[in-house]
Amino acid sequence: MLDSNLKAQLKTYLEKVTQPFEIVASLDDGAKSQEMLAMLEDITSLSDKITLRTDGNDVRKPSFALNRIGGNISLRFAGIPMGHEFTSLVLALLQVGGHPSKTAPDIIEQIKNLDGEYNFETYFSLSCQNCPDVVQALNLMAVLNPNIRHVAIDGALFQEEVTIRQVMSVPSIYLNGELFGQGRMGEEEILAKLDTGASARDAEKLSARDAYDVLVVGGGPAGAAAAIYAARKGIRTGVAAERFGGQVLDTMAIENFISVNETEGPKLARALENHVREYDVDIMNLQRAAQLIPASSEGGLHEIKLENGGSLKAKTLILATGARWREMNVPGEQEYRGRGVAYCPHCDGPLFKGKRVAVIGGGNSGVEAAIDLAGIVAQVTLIEFDSQLRADAVLQKKLHSLPNVTVVTSALTSEVIGDGKKVTGLTYKDRNSSEFHELELEGIFVQIGLLPNSDWLKGTVELTSRGEIIVDARGETSLPGIFAAGDVTTVPYKQIVIAVGEGAKASLSAFDHLIRSSVED
Repeated sequence: MLDSNLKAQLKTYLEKVTQPFEIVASLDDGAKSQEMLAMLEDITSLSDKITLRTDGNDVRKPSFALNRIGGNISLRFAGIPMGHEFTSLVLALLQVGGHPSKTAPDIIEQIKNLDGEYNFETYFSLSCQNCPDVVQALNLMAVLNPNIRHVAIDGALFQEEVTIRQVMSVPSIYLNGELFGQGRMGEEEILAKLDTGASARDAEKLSARDAYDVLVVGGGPAGAAAAIYAARKGIRTGVAAERFGGQVLDTMAIENFISVNETEGPKLARALENHVREYDVDIMNLQRAAQLIPASSEGGLHEIKLENGGSLKAKTLILATGARWREMNVPGEQEYRGRGVAYCPHCDGPLFKGKRVAVIGGGNSGVEAAIDLAGIVAQVTLIEFDSQLRADAVLQKKLHSLPNVTVVTSALTSEVIGDGKKVTGLTYKDRNSSEFHELELEGIFVQIGLLPNSDWLKGTVELTSRGEIIVDARGETSLPGIFAAGDVTTVPYKQIVIAVGEGAKASLSAFDHLIRSSVED
């Protein structure tokens, strides 16, 4: 099952196991059970501290549980955790085997102190780059707290469950049988939903912090670069980020980041955060900016009001809040979001195996999505507003070679149709004839570009009509001491490598502003 290179790497990792544990497999006569058995036999052959039992009787087959000898851990994989989830498996093996997590001590303590009974189920797909964060977080929580149980379920393998629960987006997390959340979550996000008093306590702690020399708002490539460049100057630096990594977390393949031949978004996001953490930077995760209060006088402190009620102050600011997926803003879109309307074809595509879907958007992202989905679903209809596709010629050539793809141009999507539970179709207007057409389908993947995350800045720094922050050649905004970088600004070409450079530039400009201000004082 595992090739020799993978086994060699895994054997090295498993040398860190200090406590014996067993793998208990629940199998049937199917091919997937045999495949799982082969994988588990490979794993147990690499460590004398791991034993394998095949007498499990879990209702989900194939599945396997990791049980510490004499312990009370409840952690299970339903399906074969390869692809993006192989790292989740390796971490689970290590943590059940006694190897300590690198999670912050205060987070670990908060997990251990949770009271109540928490039965979590996470539906994932092997191609989902967002799912491992959720699976790994809940697995760790199950290892640390006996009141927490977790089953990670491959939605593509357990299609009947997916249909019954109408799971149309991954990761989908259920707690005690009820939908708990969808999308990427780490330990901090999960704890924030479970521990309702945590937000107020966090806000109080944040408001009590001393003012920063540079406060970066946003944790994407621009924010990470800005934080590193500021910290290297030896000044007090903070980063307030809704989620470290930003849009990079939702990016599958990255092949144009100079010096890195190929990587994946979540992997690059982790590298960015790890690099920032090498410096004396105060990272404040899960913090959404709600309001900017500029300094009332030159040389004064700027203030960022946070959504949780806390606030942070700084001598200079670098706004790097990035962008988000643009929505169609048509009737039915919000109602069926996560119930057939999706924005990540890599994550949710496997849930639509053998079904009919539409892709909205004819740029590179839309055409790439249609190409990827064509290998999974029965039929793809790509709908483009313009009279022709805007994607690169090589992508268009590939798209038109696929037998199960239909392209509709000069079309305006007007409504998402559903039965109250899930998407059943959409209507679009032919812009040439003004006639309306209806498509019967089960899924809609929206790929029509990005919107800057700048709504909270209206009435403060100068914005364009599209909501982009207007910056000069130094990254400075219309307000002295406030700089901006990355996809939220007017800088053209929204690329990771450009955002990194702009973040560094804004940080150097902020430092220069601090020096000049101190000289003038």
